[in-house]
Amino acid sequence: MQGQYNTADTHKYSVILPTYNERKNLPIIVWLLAKVFREHDLAWEIIVVDDASPDGTQDVAQELARVYGEDKIVLKPRAGKLGLGTAYMHGLNFCTGDFVIIMDADFSHHPKFIPQFIKLQKSYNLDIVTGTRYRSTSTPSLPDAQPGGVHGWDLKRKLVSRGANFLAATVLSPGVSDLTGSFRLYRLPVLRHIISLTESRGYVFQMEMMVRARALGYTVGEVPITFVDRIFGESKLGADEVVGYAKGVWSLFTTV
Repeated sequence: MQGQYNTADTHKYSVILPTYNERKNLPIIVWLLAKVFREHDLAWEIIVVDDASPDGTQDVAQELARVYGEDKIVLKPRAGKLGLGTAYMHGLNFCTGDFVIIMDADFSHHPKFIPQFIKLQKSYNLDIVTGTRYRSTSTPSLPDAQPGGVHGWDLKRKLVSRGANFLAATVLSPGVSDLTGSFRLYRLPVLRHIISLTESRGYVFQMEMMVRARALGYTVGEVPITFVDRIFGESKLGADEVVGYAKGVWSLFTTV
């Protein structure tokens, strides 16, 4: 399907970046994103959804908007920490592209994989492409895909992640290998549809999005990615989120 933008790709890609205390990370991830989009002649914008970071993240975002242009870096702050799911919902209100990329701002997700997401989407006319840490090849097949993996995690965190995905895969049979990942490409109308039905908040949100996408008949592809633990700052995943995830699996099993 052809888009309406005057670039080689003809589509525009909106990146939603939820942030909290990402002052050190934000300038670098924005530079990397801009580099990838420019090298591939893609129309783009970055929606920064900041949850009242006390470290000056919003000041950095405003400066980046002056550097790259206010049409490229769009700061849409919120009053406080309101959850990852609602951050995407908030950012979606300001997207002007016809595809939306969701990802973390802490280098866990490297923008270098975005061209592979786009290539897979175009090759098979997919509704959603999600990054996976747990496959060695893309699905459907993409010849130049490299094996995925995780770097910087200790054994405990690897086991928690593997266990979470195994639990969800066994109970829900979603057809994707990495339900807890948050590096994805969506068609804008598809994301709006799924997000309007999603009830979970926090990290369960990502899992529910995939389960509902499958239930609604949307096509989903996977691209192997290398996930790297955050460089600056601390992980925001706590025990409450782990318990919430288990409850979320059961809720989806009984309702979707």
